[in-house]
Amino acid sequence: MKNITSLKNPAVQDARALATAKERSRQRAFLLDGEHMVGEGLHNCPERVKTVFVDEKRAGSFASLLTLAQGEIYAVPEHVLSAISQVKTPQGIVAVCELPEARSLADMGDKLILLENVQDPGNVGTVLRTLDAAGFDGCIFTPGCADPYGPKTLRATMGSTFRVPMCTVPDAAEAAKALAESGYAVIGAALDGEPFYERGKLPDKLCVIIGNEGQGMTRETLANCTHRYRLPMHGGAESLNAAVAAAIFMYDLMNR
Repeated sequence: MKNITSLKNPAVQDARALATAKERSRQRAFLLDGEHMVGEGLHNCPERVKTVFVDEKRAGSFASLLTLAQGEIYAVPEHVLSAISQVKTPQGIVAVCELPEARSLADMGDKLILLENVQDPGNVGTVLRTLDAAGFDGCIFTPGCADPYGPKTLRATMGSTFRVPMCTVPDAAEAAKALAESGYAVIGAALDGEPFYERGKLPDKLCVIIGNEGQGMTRETLANCTHRYRLPMHGGAESLNAAVAAAIFMYDLMNR
């Protein structure tokens, strides 16, 4: 374990810069904040956790976790850790983790979610967490989505980001078309769709598309869906939160 005391240290400056999506893309890395997220990273992909920063006064409480680290470990004073951390009350440990290798659409598996311009980080993180729990295979993003490696998104995933294959496609409509041509049932969550619970048998390969929180799916993407389904609305609400809708679709498709 090495000691760092200055905010001007290059490792500290690089870690602080990861607060922006531009810098995460440039460095091909993101920040893990707190004991739970650092632990998820070290247990799931220790080779990608390149740097760990720990509060010098609390290093002993993280001793068992630090034995998993394969990269550099730095003991830092509280003010340095607070400068790196992206939360108001740092938990005493943060780490820099490399982004995974980019995946192609063809490598994503048989049970997929495609998020088209879902902009709320909490929604994106909750979808990833639910996808992991439900047993779906992967998540596809468009460039208009919230960054899956942003701090708010990561907190909402509770570590599922390390177990869920992800890829980004330039255009949801083209991705939907390609999946349909590959034998997937491409399911659009649409308010004018057929009743979801009255659906017929679907193929094993399927992709559920969830659109933007306010605008829904684009017309072009809807046109490339093989199926359109709506969830029943028995009360006064016109629609469901994007992450809630995705959760209902995933669990029912996996279990019925």
